[in-house]
Amino acid sequence: MYWTSVDSPLGPLLLTAGPDGALTSLSVPGQKGGRTVRPEWRHDPGPFRAAREQLAAYFAGDLEEFRLDLRAEGTAFRERVWAALDAVPYGTTTTYGEIAARAGASRAAVRAVGGAIGANPLLIVRPCHRVIGADGSLTGYAGGLERKVRLLTLEGVRGGAAGVPGGAARPAGPAAPLPATLP
Repeated sequence: MYWTSVDSPLGPLLLTAGPDGALTSLSVPGQKGGRTVRPEWRHDPGPFRAAREQLAAYFAGDLEEFRLDLRAEGTAFRERVWAALDAVPYGTTTTYGEIAARAGASRAAVRAVGGAIGANPLLIVRPCHRVIGADGSLTGYAGGLERKVRLLTLEGVRGGAAGVPGGAARPAGPAAPLPATLP
């Protein structure tokens, strides 16, 4: 396993990749369930060049879709949920119920869908920050709600909860790049 750290407006990002160079995780500081460097991992920024460049472009407001080789392992159910996340476009939000439907799960499976979303090992590049409550509220985010707000603001989404101005969640046009540090 390879790893590197990338500076970002959300704090240092920990990236891991397998021997084939596919990105296996992206964690933020203090993330619930986030990864930590293990002694047997090899620090090597080489496999992460494309990820570093695309993350920089995303945070500058110049990239809307990541084109990276991703390899996260999970149950068949989690992988269906993660594929549904991958289909949520930049600058939009969706609900847990909509993700459940896209993943072929019943409405009753919304809690299980929430668990699968919470277990997403690829924050930011797999856009779990775009999932909100059915009432438009910003719900949990493994990286912290303040980071979720920042990512949605970057993407021009405005919602009616947790400090995101503007009423119901909806696209709101281009957003300014994020400042270099969290408030």
